[in-house]
Amino acid sequence: MSVIKLLQETEPFNQLPQEVFAQIRAAAQLEVFPKGINIFSQNAKPTGFLYVIKGGLVEVIVHTPGGGDMVVDYRREGDIFGGTPIFTGEPYTGGARTVKATECYLIPESILQQVSKNHPQLRDYFTRMVLSRVKNLYSDIVTEHSRKALTQMEAFPFQKRLSEIMSAPVETCGSGATGEQIAIQMVEKNVGSVVVVDEYNAPIGIVTERDLIVKVIATEKIDRKMIQAHELMSEHIYSLPPDSFMYEAMSYMIGHRIKYLPIVDRDEIVGIVTQRDLMRFRSQKAMLLVGAINDTNDIATLARIKTEIATVAQGLLSETRSTPEVLEIISYIHHGIIRRVYDLCHAEMLAEGYQQPDIRFAFMIMGSGGRREMLLGPDQDNAFIYEDVPDERMAEIDAFFVPFADKIVTALEKVGYPLCNGEVMVNNPEWRGRISDWHNRIHKWVNAPEPQRVRNSSIFFDFTALVGDSKLATDLRTIVNLTIRQFPAFLFHMMSLDLSYKVPIGLLGRFILDKTEKHKGHISVKQGGSIYIVDCVRMFALEHELTELTTLDRLTALVKRNVFAPETAEHIRAALEALNFLRLRNEITLAQEGKIPTHFLDPYALSKPEQDLLKEALHAVSKLQDSTKRHFGRGQMG
Repeated sequence: MSVIKLLQETEPFNQLPQEVFAQIRAAAQLEVFPKGINIFSQNAKPTGFLYVIKGGLVEVIVHTPGGGDMVVDYRREGDIFGGTPIFTGEPYTGGARTVKATECYLIPESILQQVSKNHPQLRDYFTRMVLSRVKNLYSDIVTEHSRKALTQMEAFPFQKRLSEIMSAPVETCGSGATGEQIAIQMVEKNVGSVVVVDEYNAPIGIVTERDLIVKVIATEKIDRKMIQAHELMSEHIYSLPPDSFMYEAMSYMIGHRIKYLPIVDRDEIVGIVTQRDLMRFRSQKAMLLVGAINDTNDIATLARIKTEIATVAQGLLSETRSTPEVLEIISYIHHGIIRRVYDLCHAEMLAEGYQQPDIRFAFMIMGSGGRREMLLGPDQDNAFIYEDVPDERMAEIDAFFVPFADKIVTALEKVGYPLCNGEVMVNNPEWRGRISDWHNRIHKWVNAPEPQRVRNSSIFFDFTALVGDSKLATDLRTIVNLTIRQFPAFLFHMMSLDLSYKVPIGLLGRFILDKTEKHKGHISVKQGGSIYIVDCVRMFALEHELTELTTLDRLTALVKRNVFAPETAEHIRAALEALNFLRLRNEITLAQEGKIPTHFLDPYALSKPEQDLLKEALHAVSKLQDSTKRHFGRGQMG
């Protein structure tokens, strides 16, 4: 693809007039970078070019305080990198390294500077990230936190991308290779698997040592010289892209009970990861923690594992991982624990002689769990959904699921997940039911939005299926969208209730402290700040029937739909990250002191820069509240 075609489809160049591209085409030069080289390094002097990828894969890397490197992003065909220094004159904030041979168009700085004189939006695009005060404060404080971290566990390997640990090139064969040929290939190359590929080098199956043993060696009638790869291979090939994390690979491989994981980028096999690779690279704490969950057979051990989450979080923050990424990893661990609790309770039900009804169902989690934004001390927000069955079957269903629900809630509380104050749990009949029952509840919430129903719906709307038939959750999402489409005024009521509270900042810029005995002198970073961002973004997501669950994914989707300007979304994102960072760090400190983690903190115990960050973030929340009120208040007042 030509440089002109690539740029015409890429922001911010897609906003420029056609005559500009002739200048760029004349000045651009094409260069090929071999696999595994640094195109430029972090803090290096700018090369004077903007890079546009014609083909290949580049990883953006930054240095960690501990002296290592971590991959923070990937750039593919049509993506650009290396542009910010052109307009700021500052060194590169990150490095660029090729994952495979990559061909780039290099556009000289002089041409871009010249174009930006008549089209300042080009300069604005590359410099606007520097202009966010919240983002800058947040970045500085996170870096300072990392420098001061007293304990730095081996968290970095837990965050390695698969591209950093995978073996390449991969041993492959055609579908016509014989069992004997494959066996010889494994021995000569000292590998335990061979990937079967088609004529386009796309993986179509995998043959492992076990396949040879079970299907050839252990079967006397099979001729190893005649049997072919397409007869030996496992046709359903499990794979992940190269930008996946180690923790994702470990869960994926355990879940599918596989020892070899091909790494595929755009239908091309680029590497392979084995369980041995994960064991070799994993951190002593974090990866063992994840691996231990599925090996645990009692609630007490799961409770001990849960207490280790604070140590994992501390290590991740120490290496300047982005706060959303840390929350996603924490949520991943919580999900694993909750799922294991479910499995143990389910096994106990069967051991006690209960008969599970033959129906489709799903165990759902909601709130921060559904959004994958959990911190250290989430409470329980869960529900059961069943397929629609006749009324006469409900006695059979309740005979199993009512005691099962009680077991789950009790066990989760023992592990360390507090009971929900609003009783949003599966042992409450209001949080179990057939899909038609849920349809009626949602209709009632939306059509008659009294305050408690609105509060319930705010938790519920972030649901996701953790165990069981996820199709039921998808059907439920369709029902939510259709119901709100019929009663759009519900979003106004949701806004009116949720945003009737103000952020804890006074007119003179001083914090408004809690006056209750329990939290006197503190403010809630959640209830006074981050929850409003989550709720406001959720309202817009419901209005536009988005399927994304995390708040930041919803923000990205809303930008694509032109609901939020990119600059506005970035400001909201930075505010949310800042609030969650301060809250998480506070929770970690409390956990290390043997106290219950909480979202309440003393703002005046923070350093001056941290107080400034908190104030700026809360001001951003207040602005979002105002714009949300204006949007959903249209046509409802007067």
